[in-house]
Amino acid sequence: MSTPHDLPGVQWRKSSRSSGSGQCVEVAALGGLVAMRDSKAPADGTLALSRAAFADLLARAGRGDPR
Repeated sequence: MSTPHDLPGVQWRKSSRSSGSGQCVEVAALGGLVAMRDSKAPADGTLALSRAAFADLLARAGRGDPR
């Protein structure tokens, strides 16, 4: 796990569909990886996935796939 201090200069982005309720995930491009963190608790760490794994995650979420 990493903290925001481990990723200097990273530009985090929230979805344009965020409702302002604080229930957001932020993402950042890190070369061949995509990092994710909880916007309401950014110091709790990040998760980094390959771009392919992130695309798969988005596809599965879009289908409602529970795996």
